[in-house]
Parts: sequence; structure tokens; C-alpha cells
Amino acid sequence: MSDDTAPLSSPSEHHLIEVAGYHADTRFRLVRFKGIGWEPLAEDEFELRVRQVFPDIDLDDPEQVFWTDRPREWPR
Repeated sequence: MSDDTAPLSSPSEHHLIEVAGYHADTRFRLVRFKGIGWEPLAEDEFELRVRQVFPDIDLDDPEQVFWTDRPREWPR
């Protein structure tokens, strides 16, 4: 039996951003910024905050951004 919610890889020290698991009971996802720590962010805050910390990041690069599950999805 397969677990579709299991991440395909694991976060590592080289990821600039790590996005914690999706939880439907909140509109936030926890986001870890390398060198700063964890912050709860809503979908509309995510890219703005990421660009403040890492202006040149490629949000589509899995070497820079690690999504624990459900990439680019946010609870409503």
C-alpha cells in the first residue's frame, strides 16, 4: 500500500526554503527560511516574504524550495 502524502525527498541544509505540510484547518503553512527560522504564511504573503529574504530565488527549483507535500497548494 502506498502513502500518497509522503514526500518524494527530504529537506536538507542546502534548501533555502522549506514549506511544512498542508493542514486544511488553517489558511497558513509554516515556512522555514534558511538562516532565519519558521514563519506562518498565508498564500498571499508567501512570495512577497520569500522575495524579501531571497530576492533571486527560483520558486520552481526543487533544489532551492522544498515542499513537504502538496506543492503550491494552500488551505482555503
